[in-house]
Amino acid sequence: MSEIHPTAVVDSRAEIGHDVRIGPFCFVGAGVQIGDGCVLHPHATLMGPMRLGCHNEIFPHATLGAAPQDLKYKGEPTQLLVGDHNVFRENVTVHRGTEVDRQSGGCTRIGNHNLLMVGVHVAHDCQVGDNVILANQVQLAGHIRLEDRVTVGGASAMHHFVTVGRYAYIGGATRVTHDVPPYMKVQGYDQEVRAVNVTGMQRWHIDDESIAAVKRAFRLLFARRGNRAPGRTLEALREIEHNGMIRDEHVRYLVEFLRRKLDIGVYGRVREHFRSDSDQDRQSFYGGATTEHTV
Repeated sequence: MSEIHPTAVVDSRAEIGHDVRIGPFCFVGAGVQIGDGCVLHPHATLMGPMRLGCHNEIFPHATLGAAPQDLKYKGEPTQLLVGDHNVFRENVTVHRGTEVDRQSGGCTRIGNHNLLMVGVHVAHDCQVGDNVILANQVQLAGHIRLEDRVTVGGASAMHHFVTVGRYAYIGGATRVTHDVPPYMKVQGYDQEVRAVNVTGMQRWHIDDESIAAVKRAFRLLFARRGNRAPGRTLEALREIEHNGMIRDEHVRYLVEFLRRKLDIGVYGRVREHFRSDSDQDRQSFYGGATTEHTV
């Protein structure tokens, strides 16, 4: 039996599961599906189309499923898909996707067992995996992908189309403008790779042998001394491949991730390679006409 406070506004076209608690002054719009065991604290807002899995908790003034802040969005019936056992703290905002025929399929996706702390923003078409922690005021632009078990420190901001590899750790107040390698710790305005995320790997029960192998690869790829140019990185990748280090699954994934970034990455962002929008998609905002510039 679900509990809906009398001051809450729940659209008759919304679908509510079992044992759902909807607190005072919440808003649940048309096209919203709420799974079993979810809790909406006072003033939470859900806007459809969106599907919320089971046992999620939404704190006051969080807004999930609003239309994207994207100039090319034309009101298509895009959606937000959320898995199970997620926590959305106060003032979190998560927007729906954009066009249904783009690389995201018109969806913003949040996986399972994620924690989004106060003030986090997840923009249109983002793909967030499982067991991700986003600290206070983390800002994700559109089309970002966070792989599983990523941790992002507070007040970090990410450029659109960035990919963050699994088990990565991003320090607080970091400016992320290109893809973050898996298993690594990055921090600062220049997004410098500082070390292997040993603590995170240990917490997720990766064995000591694999951690040591990733650390050896790190020393070849990201040593503070020497040239960090793409040519040096390719040389290091070849060395790792030829000396048999890629027999370890985690080293192999690190190498595959970096090769994609070097081979097809645009400005260091692999997802940017698949971008399909153009200036014409945004012309309605600028009056539908091309402005001629004169000198």
